Amino acid sequence: MIQKKPLLFLMGPTASGKTGLSLDIAQRFNLEIINTDSVQVYKEFTIGAAKPSPAEQARVVHHLLDLVSAKEVFSADRFRQMAWDLVERLNDRQVVPLLVGGSGLYFRAVEKGLACMPPLDGEIREQIRLEGERLGWPIIHERLKQVDPTLAARLPPKDSQRICHGLTVFLTTGKTLSQWHQEQPPPPPFTLLKMALDWPRDLLNERINARFDQMIDEGFLEEAETILQQFDRDHPAMKAVGYRQLFAYLDGTVSREEAIEWGKRESRRYAKRQMTWLRREENLNWIPWDQTAHAHMLVEQFLAQQSQNPTL
Repeated sequence: MIQKKPLLFLMGPTASGKTGLSLDIAQRFNLEIINTDSVQVYKEFTIGAAKPSPAEQARVVHHLLDLVSAKEVFSADRFRQMAWDLVERLNDRQVVPLLVGGSGLYFRAVEKGLACMPPLDGEIREQIRLEGERLGWPIIHERLKQVDPTLAARLPPKDSQRICHGLTVFLTTGKTLSQWHQEQPPPPPFTLLKMALDWPRDLLNERINARFDQMIDEGFLEEAETILQQFDRDHPAMKAVGYRQLFAYLDGTVSREEAIEWGKRESRRYAKRQMTWLRREENLNWIPWDQTAHAHMLVEQFLAQQSQNPTL
């Protein structure tokens, strides 16, 4: 008999209400929450990362928040390892984990595994980035096609971030990213309920704009200034939506008003990309924005099934 580990995902675009719904679900069903956001793992990124407040964290046990300082880079594979270990420990205590966040890659790493590749060479990555800016990313995309045609076929010629990453992996490790993906470890035997919040775009955009203004009122700009003084601009978290736009204001390249409007615009675009990712997810239960009781019903049914069929 194989012990299958029950696991819950609550996904959705930025500002869709994941935190509030996750707290309600976790309290009602005695769950514990695992942060699944790639920026909230950093101690210094709080307001702009929409990290749960101390009061919200006091309502329910949270895991994998504030893991490291932004003096180091936290990888998706490291998250996978920690999340798998944590799921094991919670299940040993008869506690069902609820993974909550907006980082699609982190969810995918937990569900399907992720290649355990060594650290990548930052100098190589920077050289590729500079060449991409000088020559144009379609030319760099052609280079990637020569060494990793499988990956290149999935990427648009102007997807600078992923093209750069793919070439960096090959030049650093001698193996393509596609080869690394083939060698990824198999995930534990989960039984999984996947949910995602769904909003009409116009209403979600209004929420995004309002939340950005609220974060500014709460000290987002001051937080960005402190972070800018402490950390390397090449750190992945420094490119997070909202922070990058405020850094431009602090650099003096745009006005405060321009930075805020730019941040809102990029947040809306980020939400659109998140929704595109989610639309490709398999076995995903969509929760309409005004029918969150449906999520409670799905969780109740799922947990009832686990109590009746705990093993495979």
